[in-house]
Amino acid sequence: MKKLDKLILRAFAGPFLLTLAVVQFILLTQYMLKYLDDLVGKDLGVAIISQLLFYFSVLMVPISLPLAVLLSSLMTYGTLGEHHELTAIKTSGISLTRILRPVLLVALALAGFSFWFNDNIVPKANLSAYSLLWDLRQQKLALDIREGVFYNGIPGYTIKVNQKLGEDGDVLMGVMIYDHTNGRGNSTVILADSGRMFTRFGGQYLGLELFRGTMYVEQPDARDRAGASFIREAFDRNTITFSLASFDLNRTKETLFAENKMMKNILQLRNYTDSLHNRLLLERRQLTQQFTPYYTYLRFDTTGQAQARRVEGWKVPNTKLPAVNAQFIEQATNRARNVRAYAGSTGERLANLSKEAGNFRIEIYRKYVQAVAVLLMFLIGAPLGAIIKKGGLGVPVLISIVFFIIYYVLSIMGEKYGREGVMPVGIGMWMSTGLLLPAGLVFLNQARRDSGLLEWDFRRLLPARLRWPFRGYKRSV
Repeated sequence: MKKLDKLILRAFAGPFLLTLAVVQFILLTQYMLKYLDDLVGKDLGVAIISQLLFYFSVLMVPISLPLAVLLSSLMTYGTLGEHHELTAIKTSGISLTRILRPVLLVALALAGFSFWFNDNIVPKANLSAYSLLWDLRQQKLALDIREGVFYNGIPGYTIKVNQKLGEDGDVLMGVMIYDHTNGRGNSTVILADSGRMFTRFGGQYLGLELFRGTMYVEQPDARDRAGASFIREAFDRNTITFSLASFDLNRTKETLFAENKMMKNILQLRNYTDSLHNRLLLERRQLTQQFTPYYTYLRFDTTGQAQARRVEGWKVPNTKLPAVNAQFIEQATNRARNVRAYAGSTGERLANLSKEAGNFRIEIYRKYVQAVAVLLMFLIGAPLGAIIKKGGLGVPVLISIVFFIIYYVLSIMGEKYGREGVMPVGIGMWMSTGLLLPAGLVFLNQARRDSGLLEWDFRRLLPARLRWPFRGYKRSV
């Protein structure tokens, strides 16, 4: 490796690692905000939150790499141009394409890594992340008894307190407890002047010590509801223990989520897509045979007799044509309704099947498109940095955000058009790459010619006979 390559790679490594970390943090924060309502108030603990953050950060890598390459390559060559190092290198006879080669090789390696990562690691991370997220959504909120509000989070009990005192809110005033564990509704009620909450056995149970209270128990009469009796029992001190097992995090088997398209690699996606296409073709071929029983063909002879061909057990009697008209029209109308209903349901089923196959094809294309996006962002960022000759985190960040937003919007539009059948899935997924590739080639051409960003020779777009007005302008300039 030559000294020039080492110089450029050292200039590229620092900004790349920094921008990758910043982009990962921003995307991860934005992604976690979507599920914030499902996580708050459940006392999950640091281990569970860290595990979820790790899985989601893995999912962000294929999205972060293109933006990090765009920003870091723009900063690298912008800084070299700002310090006149690009000019010094070019005056020594080295072309711009040779200057771009070290970072281009790194971008190729990152594109290959992104494809491998997206095909092998991301499906496993998706399986672990979304199975864990499902379990977190199903988990109940942490124990939160509020003042003046009936709390029914503990199975079999409803608790209400008038006031909570103490530094930790463990001292309760005016306690009311409805016991439903016997299955007879509100037949058992406990009232107490005060109480104290505490946990037992490592937080697996909640202890509630009550002071100066009364327990009311209804004793129903099986023969006469109006003759039910009540038992009242006063106490100075009573301790009740509640199980908190319902607040534990119960993990679901990950194999139950393995059939989702996000949890499959390219080989599995292709196999599933091929099976869907074969099923779709088979149902389309069988469609004509399935419609045949709804039709009856009549043949009329010269005497006016109607001879019906028997189809699936249905036959029109061989009688005079005027006598059979009413019956034939009624049965034909019913069959027409049946055909319309069957055609509607069949068409909807086939459309859903085709849409499902398209969704699996989208996941296949996504793995290739995100890998190629690394090279596309390099092709835009490196020549653009050599043109604007600005380093740091000012102009490069602004330009990178603009181009990445354009790429992101075009990607969403193409994916939506492909999913809805507006255009073929392949064209929709590659639309963003195809539309931004000419911009990258234009920037590369401008950088090779040492031209400004907008210094294009528009005269070349005109025929030779129409260029004469610009000749005098060129000589005067």
